[in-house]
Amino acid sequence: MAPAQCARVQRVFHFGKGKSEGNKAMKDLLGGKGANLAEMASIGLSVPPGFTVSTEACEQYQAAGKALPPGLWEETLEGLKWVEEYMGARLGDPARPLLLSVRSGAAVSMPGMMDTVLNLGLNDEVAAGLAAKSGDRFAYDSYRRFLDMFGNVVMDIPHALFEEKLEAMKAAKGVDNDTDLTANDLRELVGQYKNVYVEAKGEQFPSDPKRQLQLAVLAVFDSWDSPRANKYRSINQITGLRGTAVNVQCMVFGNMGNTSGTGVLFTRNPSTGEKKLYGEFLVNAQGEDVVAGIRTPEDLDAMRDHMPEAYTELVENCEILESHYKEMMDIEFTVQENRLWMLQCRSGKRTGTGAVKIAVDMVNEALVDRNTAIKMVEPGHLDQLLHPQV
Repeated sequence: MAPAQCARVQRVFHFGKGKSEGNKAMKDLLGGKGANLAEMASIGLSVPPGFTVSTEACEQYQAAGKALPPGLWEETLEGLKWVEEYMGARLGDPARPLLLSVRSGAAVSMPGMMDTVLNLGLNDEVAAGLAAKSGDRFAYDSYRRFLDMFGNVVMDIPHALFEEKLEAMKAAKGVDNDTDLTANDLRELVGQYKNVYVEAKGEQFPSDPKRQLQLAVLAVFDSWDSPRANKYRSINQITGLRGTAVNVQCMVFGNMGNTSGTGVLFTRNPSTGEKKLYGEFLVNAQGEDVVAGIRTPEDLDAMRDHMPEAYTELVENCEILESHYKEMMDIEFTVQENRLWMLQCRSGKRTGTGAVKIAVDMVNEALVDRNTAIKMVEPGHLDQLLHPQV
């Protein structure tokens, strides 16, 4: 009789609406972002399906001298297959294109780590297939965004090199905004962006989507040990963490025309504590546009007029999340052709004034008890109130 095989320790965890292999209590293993994605999926919110590669896998990668642990890439491909079956699409298939986002996420929020990569999976063939399904302009806008982000975040090519090409194109065409460029303009820009790889790195853009995914996963793991991340942990005295998780999700698109958009919000005003959604929204945009300063966002109230059904669902989701987490939440979301997708949630940062009002209001709303409310007001909040900045 053969000896019993050792059980494989799970390192890749799936999530999708109503289906989840994780929860909010698993921050140490899934990172804050991954744990909250799993939790939102488990309570039935519309979360784009995906998987999280655990912080334990990152720890093993670092211990192995920055080499992928045995079996991890195969487990990652199994996670990819699960997403492909869930969506009825395939990474690298021009007829049924699946595009991915890749994000880092440690147990503690760390701005020093890797930025997001969106639209992973695009190459010339997939872009042509996407154009046939969703229009030339959308496809090549997504492609040039991917080339820029992947080049900068994964290949360490300065963003300014891509930005120079974009600004020159806008100047040549006599337009102020990237949204004013035509599909042919963007197709030409894609060619220029691919040349940036050759000029800056002496190598071609990696066109194989699975190779793109592997390089992005490695870039997330490497970002854990970057000078920025190490400095941030040192300054903030963050110790005892295994590493960062990798969150891979099916892309949803806020840049599919005027029935799409993206936004960020707090479920209450973080400065005053007022119980009112507080945030920004951009029509026909992807997530990085809101924070990059490329275009001026509108107040979240404008979404009510542009997309009333999606706005109503967003308000309902915010109420569900506050009730579930018993906290004021910081949320990122996208609307694709009037359908709302929830991308991220976490406890929202707030001022001293906001913290006290939110704590008091949540007791009055019977959302939390007094002991919980007291813990919601941190020493730093009290210091702000007692020693206001002049």
